[in-house]
Amino acid sequence: MRLAIRMLCAAASLTACGGTTLHAPDAATPLFDPIVFFDGHTLSRGVVEDRSGAPTEWIVTDGRASVGTDNRLHLVQHLTYQDGKTMERTWIVWRTGPNRFNATADDMIGTAAGESDGGIFHWRWVLARSPGNPLMNVTMEQWMYGLGDGSALIRTTVSKFGFIVAEVAEQFSHPEAAVPPAPSACAIQAGGPHG
Repeated sequence: MRLAIRMLCAAASLTACGGTTLHAPDAATPLFDPIVFFDGHTLSRGVVEDRSGAPTEWIVTDGRASVGTDNRLHLVQHLTYQDGKTMERTWIVWRTGPNRFNATADDMIGTAAGESDGGIFHWRWVLARSPGNPLMNVTMEQWMYGLGDGSALIRTTVSKFGFIVAEVAEQFSHPEAAVPPAPSACAIQAGGPHG
């Protein structure tokens, strides 16, 4: 189960858009462009929650990216979990039109398609938790919110057969900006602060 949650977190660190309509809270909010935001060095701290909302573990994501001559963002993320285990994911993100973006990643099924509206970015895609076994696939739905201070709050919902199985909340920033401290191990134990 912990491996499954880790794979979901790895996928949630950067995630594609269905038919949901975006509504930016403020038309003056700068456009959240994932290529611009993730270019360079990014760092996040976040928490994984089970389907009841109880925190189960924290995660730190350290990303390095650059835009190639093909105008595509090439991003490598290193994820570290509460117990010290690590994972790596490689992404390619590109622009398909005004405010629209596509992406591929190591264990993604197909291509993610996303859309920005002001400071909000949304996308949905399918993660192959066990390549070759479609019964293990899960749907990742992610909302990114530009916070205006150079950081972004990213909320990911993981579902299977239409049921939410986990959620991940992360705050991404650039290392030169202040990064919130990691949650204490005491606050994220089985049952978390709720139990």
